[in-house]
Amino acid sequence: MERSLMQELVGWKDSPRRKPLILNGARQVGKTWLLKRFGSECFENVAYVSLDNDALARSYFDPDFDVRRIISSLSLQLNVDILPNKTLIVLDEIQSCPKAITSLKYFCEDAPEYAVAAAGSLLGISANEGTGFPVGKVDTFDLGPMTLLEFMEATGEGRFVDLVRSGDTILMNPFKDRISEILKRYYVVGGMPGVVSVFAENGDYREVRILQSQILADYERDFAKHVPARLLPRMMLVWESIPRHLSQENKKFVFGQVRKGARASDFEEVLVWLAQAGLITKAPRVDKPGLPLSAYTDSKAFKVFLVDVGLLGAMSGLAPETVLEGDRVYTEFKGALTEQYVCQQLVALGLRVFYWSAENSSGEIDFLTQSDGAVYPIEVKAEENLHSKSLRAFAKKYEDMRCRRFSLAGFRDEGWMRNVPLWTIGCVDNWL
Repeated sequence: MERSLMQELVGWKDSPRRKPLILNGARQVGKTWLLKRFGSECFENVAYVSLDNDALARSYFDPDFDVRRIISSLSLQLNVDILPNKTLIVLDEIQSCPKAITSLKYFCEDAPEYAVAAAGSLLGISANEGTGFPVGKVDTFDLGPMTLLEFMEATGEGRFVDLVRSGDTILMNPFKDRISEILKRYYVVGGMPGVVSVFAENGDYREVRILQSQILADYERDFAKHVPARLLPRMMLVWESIPRHLSQENKKFVFGQVRKGARASDFEEVLVWLAQAGLITKAPRVDKPGLPLSAYTDSKAFKVFLVDVGLLGAMSGLAPETVLEGDRVYTEFKGALTEQYVCQQLVALGLRVFYWSAENSSGEIDFLTQSDGAVYPIEVKAEENLHSKSLRAFAKKYEDMRCRRFSLAGFRDEGWMRNVPLWTIGCVDNWL
């Protein structure tokens, strides 16, 4: 499998201002695999240790933060020569050892010649639990599920990846139906690397759903292990409500739908936990499309999206053939999967997502994002529907917007708005 983040990792290795690296991401998005492959391809050797299940390795960080002693201890235990700039030290599941997180500061200050990469889930939680997080002393990257383009590459459709990246809209349009079928498969399989790998081998959608259910069960075990007992019942209520919220026409997160009579204060801490664990993305409402968009957010209104579109389908109990064949049940849930997909691809591009809705009318723009000093209002269409009443009204009210409509239709520039095929948004040159 190819992950686009590999190029950034290579840039980190060669940077003269390299600091210890923290690779953030939800559990099972492929952090460990990627670091091991990076180490094997770009270094002479790899010194890998998982701090989650290795008490001896955790003990090396207890006495003090003597980096030379820690390196010597790891070298002896792993039987690996750890050499400056030639060995990649991988500290996996680093959230299990708070002192190891703190030690990255001393690797940065006292031994910058050593290449250290840490990975872990729930690092956002650890950073807020008094671990002595090394602010300013680490480089950080975020890894999410595989994007549609990475999925296409992994499942033998690389020629279409090259086509999408070419930006040749005239050549792309005739193949829109073919690539739309690949997009449907992605809606079912999603981007969790273990699931994609099995699907690429045998194409068995039943096994896909089994693996996705296992991942969801692992997440819930994490809740029981890491979430304070007082929050656990509320955590499960919020988690289980996400598909229900996304299935509605108005996808705004409503606390009263989580539990009758609930208030924001009852569940805000739970939402923060899920966001810091990388399991959800919050898309806040903005009052108006000003720059920066974050300055115009309405803290009381937001949408919540899941980490992965395939997991959303599994969580909803949606049969794969329902998506692939497009029967009536899928028609009702199609908008949820499509907006989840779009959110996921935008986040993978490093873009923050927002949405806009009118105060006293039904007008709504599915997403807003910003790049290079411009605001992009985005309307999402699950089919080839080219009617954009809300987007048109929005464009008239707010001038100088770069309006986009993501749909299954081909490229189409109407002057005030550009239609962009859903399957091309992972390549920013096609629409930014």
